Amino acid sequence: MSTIPSVPVLDAQSLTRRFGGLTAVNSVDLALHLHEIHAVIGTNGAGKSTLINLLSGELPPSEGRLQLQGRDVTGWVQPKLARHGIGRSYQRNNIFLPLTVRENCRLAAQSRAQRAWRLWEPAQGCRTSRALADEALERAGLMQHAGRLASDLAHGQKRQLEVAMCLATEPVALLLDEPLAGMGAEESERMLDLLRGLKEGHAILLVEHDMEAVFAVADRITVMVNGTVIATGDPASIRANREVQLAYLGEEEAA
Repeated sequence: MSTIPSVPVLDAQSLTRRFGGLTAVNSVDLALHLHEIHAVIGTNGAGKSTLINLLSGELPPSEGRLQLQGRDVTGWVQPKLARHGIGRSYQRNNIFLPLTVRENCRLAAQSRAQRAWRLWEPAQGCRTSRALADEALERAGLMQHAGRLASDLAHGQKRQLEVAMCLATEPVALLLDEPLAGMGAEESERMLDLLRGLKEGHAILLVEHDMEAVFAVADRITVMVNGTVIATGDPASIRANREVQLAYLGEEEAA
């Protein structure tokens, strides 16, 4: 029996970004679905970072459309997209090192559950943001470290904290930019287990250079070369794609 594909949580249509005479992202179509990890791979300069910046609202597109849960959000800036369900992590740690793990998450939650009219109440007393923070830490496997300073965490735990901070904003789509960067084997496997668990309730975009990890965790893979998508499919079809083998995986593997 055939199944009807789900409506994309985040749907990019002919998304294009130009910088003067350079086209960094060229008419890219990309659909993120609930319960799916969609990886984007490509060599340096392929346009992956520009694409994730377009999807998160940090850059406006030169052309094309972006829809979030069926709503046209083309041109929305990052804070507005974040409030409507887009969570994003960065290649480099983007956490508040002098604060505790819980405070990092609480601040992230507070950005979504803002209560500007409560001027006389300390922000730390907001039950909603504290509850969101604790739930995010639990899902990210960091609850036992909630009282530690973020600066004291190991590298892999700092990357987990970034994911937890995203979760604290109650996103429907997670855009993760090289979450495994700089990790050892044990830390990488812990992050991959976390990502597998987060498919429940989220659509996940994964930009990552670790090909072994990508093929281990991704449900769908998009390959970019010079700002253009050359292939999209399941891991098996991407491995077998001759154009991908030549352009990205290398002549030796393509032989």
